[in-house]
Amino acid sequence: MNSENFSISEKIVSPSYIRQGSQARRSHEQLIRLLLEQGKCPEEGWSESTIELFLNELAVMDSNNFLGNCGVGEREGRVASSLVARRHYRLIHGIGRSGDIAAIQPKATGSSLLNKLTNSVVLDILKLSGVRSVASCFVVPMATGMSLTLCFLTLRHKRPKGRYIIWPRIDQKSCFKAMITAGFEPVVVENILEGDELRTDMEAVERKVQELGAENILCVHSTTSCFAPRVPDRLEELATMSAKYDIPHIVNNAYGVQSSKCMHLIQQGARVGRIDAFVQSLDKNFMVPVGGAIIAGFDESFIQEISRMYPGRASASPSLDVLITLLTLGASGYRKLLAEQKEMYTYLAQELKRLAAAHGERLLHTPHNPISLAMSLDGLQTQSDKSVTELGSMLFTRQVSGARVVALGNKQMVSGHMFCGFMSHSEAYPHPYLNAASAVGITRNDVTLCIKRLDKCLKSLKKESSAISGLPVPLTGLEDHAGE
Repeated sequence: MNSENFSISEKIVSPSYIRQGSQARRSHEQLIRLLLEQGKCPEEGWSESTIELFLNELAVMDSNNFLGNCGVGEREGRVASSLVARRHYRLIHGIGRSGDIAAIQPKATGSSLLNKLTNSVVLDILKLSGVRSVASCFVVPMATGMSLTLCFLTLRHKRPKGRYIIWPRIDQKSCFKAMITAGFEPVVVENILEGDELRTDMEAVERKVQELGAENILCVHSTTSCFAPRVPDRLEELATMSAKYDIPHIVNNAYGVQSSKCMHLIQQGARVGRIDAFVQSLDKNFMVPVGGAIIAGFDESFIQEISRMYPGRASASPSLDVLITLLTLGASGYRKLLAEQKEMYTYLAQELKRLAAAHGERLLHTPHNPISLAMSLDGLQTQSDKSVTELGSMLFTRQVSGARVVALGNKQMVSGHMFCGFMSHSEAYPHPYLNAASAVGITRNDVTLCIKRLDKCLKSLKKESSAISGLPVPLTGLEDHAGE
């Protein structure tokens, strides 16, 4: 409804009622106008009606929704199922053009506007989360691993002699396979044990650089968010070393946006040295479906270069999902989620520490990891290797998802490379352990139920071991320590 239609409506319905309706409409339009003018996440979240009005306005700007459109091409935004069309708000054309994922589509003005606004709003959120000097970013419809691959392939043209990627070890398959898929040779640098923590061995990294020759190294590939007892890499030192040897530096920040500590490391690394790009997942940081990532950096021209490397058009679904989510939350809503994540981390740590003490174990001391925690399982390992791995199965069948049980001595071949002690980020970590993470969106009830079920599983395994050995085993647990 425009002003002309509202004026005509006054001849049909009382003018005072129409003016009231017009004012209500303008309140929605004012929010949309501010978004278009500022390109920032609104401070307060929008209502669903405002978001749907906005998306419908965008959709009617795409040629597949023109009332008189006659399409004779091979890709005209045709959709066989009306259910599918509604699922995508009739934004069918996707984003980008065949040569650039960030390019404008002449016959998809609404989808192009959606893409530009999403990238702008996400950039604002990255700044809000702690990387205030980030210059550019774009949403790509691939998860973190393939997005890292895209970064490595872009660097190939800048460093034709680059064959190796220096990679402080983290036992996560997709970031390792990202390097292999791009056609490079990962140089795995083992971490060093400091207390319970596994940290970057800077001396070993620099030795590798000198041994291989800086001109033969494509980049350094570091990590922020990770499973304890590994902690975020020493980003400031790595960034300083990268600048010293003029080697690009790509950061895997998979679920680090939710952590002020991870984002601070990136900000500081860029300030004192070199970080070319950092990549983060949409689903882990913004609670949207899997399938998207954000590639961001401090040099706008390099980030644009990465976007141009993407072949063909792309799905708009990840961009649509994250834009809807951020408009719903608003900046204040997202800040609240970040604050709750920190609060739940403290609560989870307290509860795991209490549970560990009740079962003769301990919470591993990993203060540099702001998301993941680890509890030793030395007692289970003493019973048998099977008891450790069985705990993971028991938790999963009891609907505790995301908990990760790591036994000693695992070996795993990944893309031709043998990892000893796989899942523990080390060839010889001294303890088997259980991981739990306080990620964005976790609730107090999640923690309470997890601890309760974990307690029962540990008691059950002790009882089972006692029956097999014929020896009495004290069946202590949380209930026996309730007064402590």
